[in-house]
Amino acid sequence: MSEHTTIDGFVDAAKKGIVTVEFTKIDTGELRVMPCTLNSVLSAHNVPEILEQKEESDHIVVWCMDKDAWRSFRVSTLVKWYEGEPSNG
Repeated sequence: MSEHTTIDGFVDAAKKGIVTVEFTKIDTGELRVMPCTLNSVLSAHNVPEILEQKEESDHIVVWCMDKDAWRSFRVSTLVKWYEGEPSNG
C-alpha cells in the first residue's frame, strides 16, 4: 500500500475509488481515519459528476463512506492518505 503525506494525487485517486485520509481533528486533536470518495458510483450518486475539487484548496470536501455524508478536512491537518479502505494496524 502506498501512503502519501502530501495532498498531491489525492483528488484523482478519490475520483477513481475509495481513499482513506488520516488527519488531525481541529476541535479535539484526535486522529480521524476517514474512508472517502469523489466517485459518483461508489457514493450512490451523492457526488455530482461535475464536482470540481482543487488540491490547492485549504479544505477538501469528500463523500465520507462511514458516515454517508459530506465531510471536509483541512489540508494543513493531513497526516497521510492511501488508496483503499482503512488498514487495521
